[in-house]
Amino acid sequence: MYLVTKENIHQLELEAWKKDAINRFDERMIDKEKHFPCIPATMGYQLNRFCFGFVPNPQNPLATKELALLLKEYSIVYKSIGAYTSLVIFYEPSPERTGNPTVEQYEQMFWEQLNQLSKIDEMEWPSHIPADSMHSMWEFCFHGEQFFMYCATPSHCNRYSRHFPYFMLAITPRWVLEKFTSSPLHAEKIKAKIRDRLANYDSISIHPDLNTYGQKDNYEWKQYFLRDDQTTLSKCPFHKKNREQE
Repeated sequence: MYLVTKENIHQLELEAWKKDAINRFDERMIDKEKHFPCIPATMGYQLNRFCFGFVPNPQNPLATKELALLLKEYSIVYKSIGAYTSLVIFYEPSPERTGNPTVEQYEQMFWEQLNQLSKIDEMEWPSHIPADSMHSMWEFCFHGEQFFMYCATPSHCNRYSRHFPYFMLAITPRWVLEKFTSSPLHAEKIKAKIRDRLANYDSISIHPDLNTYGQKDNYEWKQYFLRDDQTTLSKCPFHKKNREQE
């Protein structure tokens, strides 16, 4: 397994679905008429600081193992890439599938990936991050690093900002987000612009779970997978605890 960048992608012989995924992602990021809402993401893409990975269909037992290898590699190198970097993972579509799973079924797949990923993590859960997902400072960790997880699916329709033709993850290190928010005034201005873009991008109002990390009423896990309506899970499906508690 290896990470793909915009610089080396043209040197690789990719399968048709992988080429299609990259091309569709490129179209999304550079669209001048329908601006993708997340401004830092578009900046990172323009700066060639995104890494990409391809894994089997989430129902394939190998999917999580290959995802773990990619995320481990990224965890080691992301600081050398610089600000605005993210790791984008595309899942191979199932050839047997006649129709897309529902948004709720994709939601189950997403959380199963995170649960399985955590089970094979080689490093301890960081001691300063709570094991309880209902704590405002909780977030997903892997290989000793903190990450914000974004999921998009082919079944999202109303919330177009969470739609993509392939089941997809965008994984952003907390280190990157901390750099972005180091200037609170600038961060608030960008946040306001992002919300304006969301209002124009989606055909549904902004999800009430969108919030800011560290605030007392914030739960990061609720923002990882936003449904296509205003509902949300009542309980976090992630089951990771510190290893001494397991």
